[in-house]
Amino acid sequence: MNDAVVATQPKTGITTFLSSDKVKANVMQVVGQKNTARFIASVVSAVQNTPALQECSNNSLLNAALLGEALNLSPSPQLGQFYMVPYKKKDRDGNVISVDAQFQLGAKGYKQLAMRTGQYLDLDVIFVRQGEYLGRDKLTGKHKFEFIEDDAVREELPVIGYLAYFELLNGFRKQIYWTKTKMEKHADQYSQAFNLNEVKNKNPKYSRVSYADFLAGNYPEKDSWKYSSFWYKSFDEMAEKTMIRQLISKWGIMSIEMSDAYERDMAVINEDGSPRYIDNEAVDQHENDLSQANTVDYEEIQETVSGEVTDQGTVGQNGRPPF
Repeated sequence: MNDAVVATQPKTGITTFLSSDKVKANVMQVVGQKNTARFIASVVSAVQNTPALQECSNNSLLNAALLGEALNLSPSPQLGQFYMVPYKKKDRDGNVISVDAQFQLGAKGYKQLAMRTGQYLDLDVIFVRQGEYLGRDKLTGKHKFEFIEDDAVREELPVIGYLAYFELLNGFRKQIYWTKTKMEKHADQYSQAFNLNEVKNKNPKYSRVSYADFLAGNYPEKDSWKYSSFWYKSFDEMAEKTMIRQLISKWGIMSIEMSDAYERDMAVINEDGSPRYIDNEAVDQHENDLSQANTVDYEEIQETVSGEVTDQGTVGQNGRPPF
């Protein structure tokens, strides 16, 4: 059966799909009889509250939600622990081949999984404001900061960098600091939905203004869909997740549960639980990411979760995103 025929077949609604005896039995096996009704209600609510998710295959939605349930995380956008994010795969002619839901951890999900290990005394990310960075210590090379005490004054100052740190119960401490310039270059390198510099294409549909011009509002209103990625809409919140991932994966203590979540972050979850990084399958990645950036109603989610939504990154070594 070809893709064109498949695309014409009506999709079963998520409520009907989850209510079928076979699916319900599989869910009950994973979450237990007592939690089945709650789990189904939470998935249905998440899908109904984000219309773009209704385009996703039911299996990808179920598998992403089951992984979140296994990690004891909520799919509620209001909590910002993990998200099911639609991703459209297209062929070279622009026809949609499939729409799958990716499992994406939020910064709050990473923090919660870390604290559950029982090894962390503290873990956080601080947005460093103008005037608070004092350079490096001449002897140790460590970054120095002096934070402005008045929050009202601080919040009026521009963010110039990001400080992530943790302290373990055994006394071990680690911190990393990235300037905003470094974070912008990171986003430009690893997110196909974000461009630091102007992108020119023979087809205007795929052209974008520079990030500086975006911030200045120097782009046609009709092109606003091109800048729906959270790297554009909520750069600092995206940076927070990046810093948490960088810090914990390199120097933190990760439980088996947390390592499992890290490996499956930003992937479509197969029925056997294995991650599928769909960037590997993209036929036309640039077109794919532009459409994906417009798939989710980011404005609606942004208001409810304070920018904790994640974004799509490219694939690095070993087939996983280097976000």
